[in-house]
Amino acid sequence: MFDYLIVGAGFAGSVCAERLASQGKKVLICDTRPHVGGNAYDHLDDAGVLVHKYGPHIFHTASARVFEHLSKFTEWRAYEHRVLAQVDGKLLPFPINIDTVNQLYGLSLDESNIDAFYADRAEKIGHPRTSEEAVVSKVGRDLYEKFFRNYTRKQWGLDPSELDASVAARVPARSNRDDRYFTDEFQAMPLHGYTRMFERMLDHENITLALGTDYRDLVTQVDFRCMIYSGPVDAFFEYRYGKLPYRSLEFKFETHDVEVFQPGAVVNYPNERDYTRITEFKYLTGQKHAKTSLVYEFPRAEGDPYYPVPRPQNAELYRRYKSLADATPNVHFVGRLATYKYYNMDQVVAQALTLVDRILQNENDPASTRAA
Repeated sequence: MFDYLIVGAGFAGSVCAERLASQGKKVLICDTRPHVGGNAYDHLDDAGVLVHKYGPHIFHTASARVFEHLSKFTEWRAYEHRVLAQVDGKLLPFPINIDTVNQLYGLSLDESNIDAFYADRAEKIGHPRTSEEAVVSKVGRDLYEKFFRNYTRKQWGLDPSELDASVAARVPARSNRDDRYFTDEFQAMPLHGYTRMFERMLDHENITLALGTDYRDLVTQVDFRCMIYSGPVDAFFEYRYGKLPYRSLEFKFETHDVEVFQPGAVVNYPNERDYTRITEFKYLTGQKHAKTSLVYEFPRAEGDPYYPVPRPQNAELYRRYKSLADATPNVHFVGRLATYKYYNMDQVVAQALTLVDRILQNENDPASTRAA
């Protein structure tokens, strides 16, 4: 008899499993993949270079609670992520900052006049509704065309005019020379990798791990009181209202017989290439190795679900599924796929911690128990 069956061994499921197990709950956690860590899974490739199988995962958070919680399971390597974008034959800092503008246009602006530069080019839009409007209302049409439009079209399969303004809001233009991709207080990478962190998180006598296992094969075989589900919410309800749209990725890994391949961890290619970016993993991990491994990312319409597509009609379809989820007893939905939201890793951890807080507060509620 398990207290909880947890579906998915990524951040959402693993954090829930450990927290509940630490409070004496018996937990069975399963995943269809043969490994823990979800999309954050990392491993040594054939050359012995530590790579992220499902694309780069860079940890950052403004939440002390999230950082302190994960610190129970890993030491950290200080790391501040920086991105370059290839535009007009130049490698320029991204997000756009003073140096980006100066190098692109051959100017010598500083903090006293960069805002005037942006304002002079910005299109006056009172309440931006789309990603296109969000960008051109801040920095104007030319920077939008050079850095955002084609990248967005590749990434999402949609023009920015068809996407919610929140997509562009994730990457603001800056009025200083800060070339870090993130500005959160806590920025670091797990010293020994994400997989090792997850293994330590799930190494508990009250946790039973079932990898390469579909939860639907377990529900008739084991007894449990409650389920925590972190898979796709539309799949849980057998696509009753149709499929929720996602964007996927195809990865092309390469290993080169050189110590360094490119001048930074990530180089974005907004325009000329089919791929969106190249990531060189040794920058992220700090690994010392005579060779280097990298990954090219090609956005795809089909494949594993990675990014919920933020459009009003998709939000409305999700609301219908959420109504079903809210009405389903003894099942908690948590994580990016289960709540159809483009969460960062730390946001998923925070959501999972909050869910467990609520579960433990209500654990004596008879409505929260059942025999499966």
